[in-house]
Amino acid sequence: MDSTAKLIVYPPDENGWRRVRYDGVAIGVAHRPADIRVFLAAAGLEDAEDADLTDPGFVEWRGGGPEEWDPAS
Repeated sequence: MDSTAKLIVYPPDENGWRRVRYDGVAIGVAHRPADIRVFLAAAGLEDAEDADLTDPGFVEWRGGGPEEWDPAS
């Protein structure tokens, strides 16, 4: 499946960490939404602190949305 979202957040692993890709590049492994904003700023996104992490046109959440950080079963 091709995604139009620039940001992809993968399902939580066994420790609750989620891999994050931005514009096709791995930018980090997050433990909470604030981590994602830090990664986006480091990747050069202007106003990363204001990024709408609920906008399906920008972010694709796999394995649960921004509220899901529980370790994988």
